[in-house]
Amino acid sequence: MNSLTKAELKAYKERLLNLRARLRGDVSQMANGALHKNRLESSGDLSSMPIHMADLGSDNFEQEFTLGLMEAEGVTLMQIEAALERIEDGTYGICEECGVKIPKKRLNALPFATMCVKCAAEYQQG
Repeated sequence: MNSLTKAELKAYKERLLNLRARLRGDVSQMANGALHKNRLESSGDLSSMPIHMADLGSDNFEQEFTLGLMEAEGVTLMQIEAALERIEDGTYGICEECGVKIPKKRLNALPFATMCVKCAAEYQQG
């Protein structure tokens, strides 16, 4: 049974919804930037041809880096969605591994946490 009050659950839900909206906007912005921005727009070059092979490598690195960030944010968005579902079904704030309540301090820092600190540490180690 969840020990969070309705007001606390409402506050966490609001935080999660705000975080989700912000991440969705960031992902859309990054996607537009990475996939639609050409070299001319990004560097201000007068020519659309790179002067040096390293310029091509830099452009590719920037695009790959941005796509990697988008992927990480996509995972975070899925975690936020799952946390919102847990709020609805009454399991939010309960460790999915051991069943103890996740401390509010952890939920304040990571509102989509699914495990208590102990279980999360064990998961990361092995």
